[in-house]
Amino acid sequence: MATKKVKQQSIKQNPKGQTKLQLEPHQVLLRPLVTEKGMHRSTRFNAYSFEINRLATKEDVRAAVEKMFDVKVVDVRTQNRKGKPRRSRFRYGYTKDWKKAIVKLDPEYRIDFF
Repeated sequence: MATKKVKQQSIKQNPKGQTKLQLEPHQVLLRPLVTEKGMHRSTRFNAYSFEINRLATKEDVRAAVEKMFDVKVVDVRTQNRKGKPRRSRFRYGYTKDWKKAIVKLDPEYRIDFF
């Protein structure tokens, strides 16, 4: 029987003695949010929106964006978004809850999605 090598997540311990799961950059940023409002923010304010992992913190998002896109991040704002009610025939349900991050970059940096 062959043994599998499993890559384990690194676990960090913060100053309070609690352990925290350390996410990789590709696990933090799930996808960019390309919307009209987002494109307006990117051209006018140099701010970009991403859907992020619900366990990610602002520090995780900052590090992931800086590493993946090779830019300098000035500010990170996060929002927890509630799922919307949806109906399919006779059943009612909700879409999943998700987390959004708006990342403002230094004026000399840009991210090109297209």
